[in-house]
Amino acid sequence: MSDPVPEVKQEKPTAPVVKGRQYTWGTGRRKTSVARVRIAEGSGLFKVNKCEVDHYFSEPQDRNIVQAPLEVLGIKAQYDVFANVDGGGHTGQAGAVRMGLARALAKLFPDKASNLRDAGHLTRDSRMKERKKYGRRGARRSFQFSKR
Repeated sequence: MSDPVPEVKQEKPTAPVVKGRQYTWGTGRRKTSVARVRIAEGSGLFKVNKCEVDHYFSEPQDRNIVQAPLEVLGIKAQYDVFANVDGGGHTGQAGAVRMGLARALAKLFPDKASNLRDAGHLTRDSRMKERKKYGRRGARRSFQFSKR
């Protein structure tokens, strides 16, 4: 007779611990930009590609876009945010960081995810650049028509 196989208890996966801190991760995308954002409890530090957010995003509208999910929840000075973003331009990167931050906050605070969704921070902006078509000069622009 064979012995019954003992059941192995499945433990819930915990968030990764890096340098003694527990991080929550979120991924955001906009146009061709991809952002990987991690948040942890802290003093309100916000770094994008190892650079302060005020130096990385020089336009005030981009800085406001990036920090909007923290302002919706009212926890701007309580969490440290570290984002790695690449691809696209500064506006696309700001939108990607915003979405990644909102997804990480939604994981951390599942009861407040509806506030983030109502503010539009969890919705993926699907607008992309349209491809160039054959027989045309661009996506929609035609060559100049000559009547004679």
